[in-house]
Amino acid sequence: MAKTTFSILILFFGSAFLSSAQIIQDGFEGNGNITSWFGDDCSLNTNFNNPHTTTSNSSSKVLRYEDIGGQYANIRFDAGRNLNVSNHNTFTLKIYVPLSGLTGTQNNQISLKLQDGNLTAPWTTQSEIIKPLQLNTWQTVSFDFANDPYVNFNATSLPPSQRNDFNRVLIQLNGENNSDQILAYIDDFYYFDSIIPPPVYNNLVWSDEFNTNGSLDSTKWFHQTQLPQGGSWFNGEIQHYTNRTANSVVSNGALNLIARRETFTDQGRTKQFTSARLNSKFAFTYGKVEVRAKLPTGVGTWPAIWMLSKNITEPGAYWYTQNFGTTPWPACGEIDIMEHWGNNQNYVSSATHTTSSSGNTVNVGGQTISTVSSAFHIYTLEWRPDRLIFSVDSVVHFTYQPTVRNNSTWPFDSDQYILLNTAIQPSIASSFTQSSMDIDYIRIYQQSSVGIIESKSIEKVRLFPNPVNDAFTIQFNSNYSKNALVDIYSIAGKLVRSSNEMVMNNQIRIKQLDNLPKGLYFVSLELDGQRHNSKFLKN
Repeated sequence: MAKTTFSILILFFGSAFLSSAQIIQDGFEGNGNITSWFGDDCSLNTNFNNPHTTTSNSSSKVLRYEDIGGQYANIRFDAGRNLNVSNHNTFTLKIYVPLSGLTGTQNNQISLKLQDGNLTAPWTTQSEIIKPLQLNTWQTVSFDFANDPYVNFNATSLPPSQRNDFNRVLIQLNGENNSDQILAYIDDFYYFDSIIPPPVYNNLVWSDEFNTNGSLDSTKWFHQTQLPQGGSWFNGEIQHYTNRTANSVVSNGALNLIARRETFTDQGRTKQFTSARLNSKFAFTYGKVEVRAKLPTGVGTWPAIWMLSKNITEPGAYWYTQNFGTTPWPACGEIDIMEHWGNNQNYVSSATHTTSSSGNTVNVGGQTISTVSSAFHIYTLEWRPDRLIFSVDSVVHFTYQPTVRNNSTWPFDSDQYILLNTAIQPSIASSFTQSSMDIDYIRIYQQSSVGIIESKSIEKVRLFPNPVNDAFTIQFNSNYSKNALVDIYSIAGKLVRSSNEMVMNNQIRIKQLDNLPKGLYFVSLELDGQRHNSKFLKN
C-alpha cells in the first residue's frame, strides 16, 4: 500500500538527537558482523551446513555448538564497545537442540550472559537471563534485559538496564558445573544497538575575557570572604580571602588573583597572608570549561580552578546566600579542574570528591608541565552526562567515569559553579612575598540551542493531548509490534526521561509525568532505526 509523504517539523539540540543505529548480528551466511566468536570448553563451527532446514529456518549455514562435558562450556563474542543496554535491551537468536544430542538430567535451558570482557574476572560483572528450550524444533528466543527476570553475579550490582559496562555476550546451554553433553545449532543472532556520539559543546553560554581594567565584573563574580566556623579556612589554610583589588584585579587583559604576605585583620581574626576566593554567579549542568591561566609559584601556595554544586551548604558562598544550600559536602560533589602545589612546581592535577570516596582524593590524575608558572596553558573540563574528562592544552590526563552512577558516585547531574582561589598552606616558604595566578579568560560551552528544520517523513506521528497533564499518547499510521525508545528532553537539552515502550494498537502511552515541572519539552522517538521528534507543553 502506498504511503503519502508529507512534511513534519523536527526539533534538535545540536547532537542531542544524533545517534547512529548499529545492528550486531550473525546469520552465519558470511554477511554477519560478529568476528570474535570463541568457544570455551566446547567446540564450535560458524560455517556448518544446516541439518534441520524447515520453514522456521531455511538458512543454509548455522553455528554448530557441541559441549562434550566441559564444566563451564559456553560460546561468546566481544562487541568491541560497551553496549547501550539502557536504551536497547533485547537480544534474539534461533536455536535447535536435537534430543539425540543430549545426555544427563539437566534442565533444558539457554542462558545469555552480559559481561565486561575488559576485566581479568569478567564473570564478576555478569548479568544473566535464562530461558527454557524446546527440543527437535527451531525456536526463537529473546532476552529482554529490561523486563525479563535476570540474575546478577554480584547481588549489589544495578539492574542491567541501568548499566553501561557490558561489552561481552556469552551463551551457555543447560547450565554449568556439570559434565553432561549437548549438541545445538544456533542461527540469526540479532541485537539492535544505537551508538550515541559524544556531545559537541560548541555554543558559548558564559565567559569572562577580563578586558576591562580595574575591579572584577560584579555581575559575574562574587568575593567569598566569610570565614568558616572556627575562624580558619579548610585544610589548614592560613590566609584571609578579601574583596580588595590588592588581591583580585583585572589588568592588561587578565585577571590577577594575588596571594600576599601581609598582616590583615578581618572578622576579628588577624592573619599574615591574604588572597582571593571567587564564586561565579553562573551555574550550569554539562558542558565544557576552558580556562587559560598561568600559575603562581612558591612552596606553600595552592592555586585551584574548581567547581562545586550550587546546592552546597556553605555559609558565605554565593549560592548559599541565594538560598540554594541543601546538601553538605561531599554529597554535593566537587570537581577540581586544576590544582597545583608549590612544593611540586611542574605538576598539575585534577580530581573529583564524592560520597563514595568519603571526600578524599581517590579519583585523581595529573601531568607534568615544565612551564606552568612561566606560560599560559588551557585547562579544560569536558562534563558529559556519564563522565568527566580533564586535559591541559588538549592532552587528557584523567577521566572520571564510574561504572555505577548513583548519588554516591555521581552527584554531577545538577548545576555547579566555578571557583578560583589561591590558598596558603602552613608550609609557605619564609621567602614568599607575593605571587599571582593570571587568567586570560574563562569560557563555558554547552550544546547548541534549540533549532528547527523542515524534513520529510513517510510516517505521520501524532502526540496528544497537548498540553499534557500526567500522560500523553503517540499515535502512528502504520502497524508496529516492536518496542520503541522514547527520550524526553527539557528545553535546555537535558535528558529527563528515557524508556523502552511497547507499541500497541499503533500507539504508545507515556504515563507518570506528574513530577515534570511546567514548561516545554521535546520528545525523540526511535523505531525501526528511524527517529521521529515532537514537542509538548507540560501544564
